[in-house]
Amino acid sequence: MSLMDKFFGGKKSSAKEARDRLTLILAHERAINVPYMEQMKEEILEVIKKYTKAQKIDMKTDSNQNFNTLEVEILLEK
Repeated sequence: MSLMDKFFGGKKSSAKEARDRLTLILAHERAINVPYMEQMKEEILEVIKKYTKAQKIDMKTDSNQNFNTLEVEILLEK
């Protein structure tokens, strides 16, 4: 924000600033997409199915500015 904006009412609303920040975060997360993530998920799923009798398998990916994570939850039969 420039000095002129401060004096002549060019201040952004907090909602506008929050929306701009969220837009920036979402754009950043989409840009970090690991190109081999889908292939890796498929291979992990094949191995789990080969060695276990899983009732349910959930996979979730998450991106942070420093790292990407892949979370796998496996519900096994007794």
